[in-house]
Amino acid sequence: MAFVHTFARKLSKGKMITLLLLATFLFWYLTLPRVVVNYPKTGKDELRYIWNTQHRIDKGGILPGEGTADIGHIFPDGKFFMMFDWWSKNGLRRCISITPKWGATTEINLDETGRIDTVNTSIDVISRLKPCKGELDPFRP
Repeated sequence: MAFVHTFARKLSKGKMITLLLLATFLFWYLTLPRVVVNYPKTGKDELRYIWNTQHRIDKGGILPGEGTADIGHIFPDGKFFMMFDWWSKNGLRRCISITPKWGATTEINLDETGRIDTVNTSIDVISRLKPCKGELDPFRP
């Protein structure tokens, strides 16, 4: 404790405020729940996607060997939701509702056809995925 007190006395108020802001930002950045979706190099088609994180929309595409990610809210309320909707030109269409884990990265792996790879995605992650309302089971062939 004496070290902290001595260290604090040597810093100006401006430096202390800067360090406090930096520590706050670092804490916020490291604790945000993240969701990553990986598409293997052996993928067959480009996939298009829409992230919908409580009405914050992000659209894009994933080529084989690429991935995409989004972040949740640090303090989600009861109305929080996170959805990932993806499709290919060849008829694949899937949508999942995700419950991200606070302070962790949820990593979802797709297989070469664009479906969720249940072998390479952890059981803990799969347990936090559900079909979007009105959607078919995202794990079916």
